[in-house]
Amino acid sequence: MATDSWAEAVDKQEAALDSVRPLPYLVVSEDVGAQSLLNKLIRNNLVNTTNQVEVLQKDPNSPLYSVKSFEELRLKPQLLQGVYGMGFNRPSKIQETALPMMLAEPPQNLIAQSQSGTGKTAAFVLAMLSHVDPNNKYPQCLCVSPTYELALQTGKVIEQMGKYYPEVKLVYAIRGNKLQRGMKLQEQIVIGTPGTMLDWCSKFKFIDPKKIKVFVLDEADVMIATQGHQDQSIRIQRMLPKNCQMLLFSATFEESVWNFAQRIVPDPNIIKLKREEETLDTIKQYYVLCNSKEEKFQALSNIYGAITIAQAMIFCHTRKTAGWLAGELSREGHQVALLSGEMQVEQRAAVIERFRDGKEKVLVTTNVCARGIDVEQVSVVINFDLPIDKDGNPDNETYLHRIGRTGRFGKRGLAINMVDSKMSMNILYRIQEHFNKKIEKLDTDDLDEIEKIAS
Repeated sequence: MATDSWAEAVDKQEAALDSVRPLPYLVVSEDVGAQSLLNKLIRNNLVNTTNQVEVLQKDPNSPLYSVKSFEELRLKPQLLQGVYGMGFNRPSKIQETALPMMLAEPPQNLIAQSQSGTGKTAAFVLAMLSHVDPNNKYPQCLCVSPTYELALQTGKVIEQMGKYYPEVKLVYAIRGNKLQRGMKLQEQIVIGTPGTMLDWCSKFKFIDPKKIKVFVLDEADVMIATQGHQDQSIRIQRMLPKNCQMLLFSATFEESVWNFAQRIVPDPNIIKLKREEETLDTIKQYYVLCNSKEEKFQALSNIYGAITIAQAMIFCHTRKTAGWLAGELSREGHQVALLSGEMQVEQRAAVIERFRDGKEKVLVTTNVCARGIDVEQVSVVINFDLPIDKDGNPDNETYLHRIGRTGRFGKRGLAINMVDSKMSMNILYRIQEHFNKKIEKLDTDDLDEIEKIAS
């Protein structure tokens, strides 16, 4: 695989790290795509999930195939070698069903709901590499990502999986990658952001869209949250031939995402993860009564003084509170990383790597980190502020995503909620009622039990 673009990106990241290291605690940006990027950066392995996959076929009478091994897919030997080289021993839940559809002849279109950690990127990368004809030196697969950083992450997977398939080349359609006017691309796979991809197809004609076999639109829910990306993606799709395979992925399926997906993907098969996938069954939940922000910090200090905590994530409602709390914890000698709004992408990546490696033991964050991050050592999640929506009502989904950062990989988890007013107590009661799950008041008698979970 061509690796120059990725190597350059890594070099830039390394250069940026020197400016990061002296900080007493580290800060990470909070833009729309950051959440998805952080999910990818922090995850080493597939999430071991028991999710039930629901499949809606465009032809209900057609047999539904699923596979339990990669050998059943009859992949090219060099791709099978790449799959095993990446540490995939057998297909994940979503891969079992999605891969036979993606690799079918004639090609089948697909809309799939898939969170970070389910093996989704590897699945569509395998589909692109399988459909490419390396003898044809022109673009045959386009993959559109909402941000430059997410495009690089997908590119890394392509390079890893295509390690033993050097005839297939990759190029990044991202801002800053300047090509000479009039040239035609010879790389078979193009990955990039919607604006640059559209320019390369229409304005500069570096790509002949009529020769594209596979079109992947990744992170659709992030895509539609960025102004202009939805329209640009639709314009690219309209240039493609009718027999081009369309694959769209999204972590969530709100109505706006559905409407967008159905405009992009005609006659799709649909794969959804059933909603009961995230559970609170393995998570012990407590609350602590306080009267102010300072009292909440004191309670936090007392918890840290009483028990050993492997790694913790602490959620705040605002960047200001998160910054203040990180500073206080840092002054008490804790190794703290802060996710909020002032840092370059390269620095974000450095912070995530450091937290994953255990160099920082505490991650203080707003909701940017609530979804998808899987760190095996995270044993405790603390809601310094309870999650509320813009109208001041409990945000139950965010609560689920937040405390779902613990109790993963089949282990027990611990969630502690800080309550500092009648309003926040009311919010807690409503959350408890929604999930029909008792949240107990934390007292000193509980410390022995939570020590076992937290350490």
